[in-house]
Amino acid sequence: MGAAMRVLVTGGTGYVGAHSTAALLTAGYAVRMLVREPDRVDATLAALGIDSRQVELVAGDVTDAVTVARAVDGCAAVLHAAGVYSFHPRDRRRMAAVNVDGTELVLRLARSAGMDPIVHVSTFGALLPAWSAPLSPESPVGSAREPYLASKAAADRIARRHQRDGAPVVITYPLACLGPYDPHLGDQLRRVRDTLRGRLPLWPTGGFPVGDVRDVARLHVAVLQPGHGPRRLLAPGRYVRTDEFVASLRRVTGRTLPALRLPAAGLEPAGRLVTALQRWVPAHLPVQYGAIHLCRLARPVNNTATRELLGDRGRDLDETMADSVRWLAITGRLSARQAGRVAVDNG
Repeated sequence: MGAAMRVLVTGGTGYVGAHSTAALLTAGYAVRMLVREPDRVDATLAALGIDSRQVELVAGDVTDAVTVARAVDGCAAVLHAAGVYSFHPRDRRRMAAVNVDGTELVLRLARSAGMDPIVHVSTFGALLPAWSAPLSPESPVGSAREPYLASKAAADRIARRHQRDGAPVVITYPLACLGPYDPHLGDQLRRVRDTLRGRLPLWPTGGFPVGDVRDVARLHVAVLQPGHGPRRLLAPGRYVRTDEFVASLRRVTGRTLPALRLPAAGLEPAGRLVTALQRWVPAHLPVQYGAIHLCRLARPVNNTATRELLGDRGRDLDETMADSVRWLAITGRLSARQAGRVAVDNG
């Protein structure tokens, strides 16, 4: 069945989308990618050991109805992974357009085309703030006002509305993803890099759920079976306190990495100030209000249903962290000294 099934993937040149595309191809699915920048596909897939000639391309944007209709035509299922993940204030309008309007369009046209399943890639952040722990697939959609979290919550409401109508919409909730090869060097791997470069000596209290992007890709392969109806699943991983996050980096690199933890609520005003400055500073600043706010809001997760589906808990944090640091070193984003033991182990 897998080899005959054509799956439309949106956001296939992003972090989760690229790994999921590679996993689908490896599992024998035929893949069509809807991409804004087709010239990125070769390098993105090659880095994951995939020949781009294995995929069919449709150039365009998830916010354009004509393009999405052309991409949907002839596909049996969709993995909607397109999204803007950013705590940068300049990305606010683009997040609203892609994360919200794009989701509305893709899910509506996929449903009209009779696709099964229709997989919407959300985020655990769409469930924040959570007034009870742990977070689970049945947790209500959150009401955070931070622009990224708010946009993903709005998209989640759209997906759940289709579920209530009985459409075969599957919502997956990736945790904060780490692991090798992020085409855009997103927030999580940048945080690892900045910590090892000594740019993050202060950390907020609290923490956030962390998982491996390769485990998210495995989950997406597992849910691409028709006939199961609406489902919601939190990706593999676990809640990691910020001091545990730094401790894992210390273990895999062998470095001391001095770090001071301060109350997240007390750091939020500084985060707001830096975020405001980011509007006029072209270089990326390592302190972000959204990330501090998330550390204060996040809770442990209950992903029992996903563990039962996949048959395991996913990769260990230290394994994921070591692979992340190794990739950052191999690609020149960290020096051998900054990567520490990982660079030595890599020869």
